[in-house]
Amino acid sequence: MEKLKRYLIFLVGLFVNSLGVSLITKANLGTSPISSIPYVLSLNFPFTLGNFTIFFSIFLIALQLIILRRNFKLEHILQIPVSIIFGYFIDLTMILFSWVNPEAYIMKIVYLLIGCLILGVGVYMEVLADVVMLPGESFVRAIVLTWKTNFGTTKICFDVSMSVIAAVLSFVFAGRLDGVREGTVIAALLVGFIARLIGKKLVFLKDMIFLESVSAENENEAKEQTAGTYGKNVIAIGRQFGSGGHDIGKILAEKLGYDFYDAEIIQMTAGTTGYTPEFVKKNEEIMTNSLLYDLVNQMYLNTDRQDEAPKDKIFEAECQVVYNLAKKGNCVIVGRCADYVLRNSGNCLKVFFSAPLVSRIRRVAQRQNISEGEAKATVQKNEKLRADNYRYYTRRMWGAAGNFDLSLNTDLGEEYIENCICSAMKL
Repeated sequence: MEKLKRYLIFLVGLFVNSLGVSLITKANLGTSPISSIPYVLSLNFPFTLGNFTIFFSIFLIALQLIILRRNFKLEHILQIPVSIIFGYFIDLTMILFSWVNPEAYIMKIVYLLIGCLILGVGVYMEVLADVVMLPGESFVRAIVLTWKTNFGTTKICFDVSMSVIAAVLSFVFAGRLDGVREGTVIAALLVGFIARLIGKKLVFLKDMIFLESVSAENENEAKEQTAGTYGKNVIAIGRQFGSGGHDIGKILAEKLGYDFYDAEIIQMTAGTTGYTPEFVKKNEEIMTNSLLYDLVNQMYLNTDRQDEAPKDKIFEAECQVVYNLAKKGNCVIVGRCADYVLRNSGNCLKVFFSAPLVSRIRRVAQRQNISEGEAKATVQKNEKLRADNYRYYTRRMWGAAGNFDLSLNTDLGEEYIENCICSAMKL
């Protein structure tokens, strides 16, 4: 049943994709990079955009066969019927949009943006279905697997190459640039960004649609996390910058005889990602601009886990490290959105440490040997980075009381805090 759902969603997404491609094309400002070569050819030869889309897709599949050789799997053959269906969908939607012929430049922009929005929705539906890659993404994936290149970089090179080749073909066949314009660049930047943004806003949709598998997964997770435990034996600490959460957590771990994990998680994450500890430390728990990050990293949208954007890969790896540590129990874990990662854990006490701004400024100034003015700027900067990172990956408000079992002011003193936590752990 679930498999049928996935293929139905994929089919609908394919049709929505074709609507987006057709509307972008009808805006007459160029088309998306992957459709640019078929579009230029359709302008100069007696075949439709859909026909050339099919021909070009089969050509990309043949290239995959050459590149992958023995690694070419039967599932790749599914790209052929998908490409044929997509081609006919494009021709159908081009007919449906036959009335769209904007003359004013502003209306061309409007239709282009609407087309990008529709195409973004279609791409999101394809990713949600998670059954078949379209030939464009699959071709890039073949290159990555064969020559061990970075997916994001390879995807950018592929899109640029498609646009350049289309432009050259336009000059060869028509003697002018036709079919590749500013709309091609806009579509390249916006479509993946829109799809990724929709995916983040509708993250709950997957759980609703594929309820059976999610329920089984959650049940197994709960069993694993609570098996053989009585009370709480894991403490997940969130903290305001400069609140002293790290120091309190370390002292608490020593008194309880628990393992303490903070910077240690960086080393563990580095070991699973292939990144250096320095790279992990620089990029973890930092989100300078989530919108810009989405825009820059939208090319990773259709990849599998091992080829995702670096920050995303680090976050996923740290989540797995936190999850594995929690399963062992008897530990204190600082930061890394541990309260969110372990939100369904029966053996985890989630604690948030805060302190008045004045106290945090004073503590940072002493620790880093800087002026209080510099300390205030440091506190505010790091607070924003942590909050943005937490909100980006969890879709929850950072520091909100509802996310934690306890919220404690560190100015109340270590002894009081320890008593509160130890009492709560027995519940």
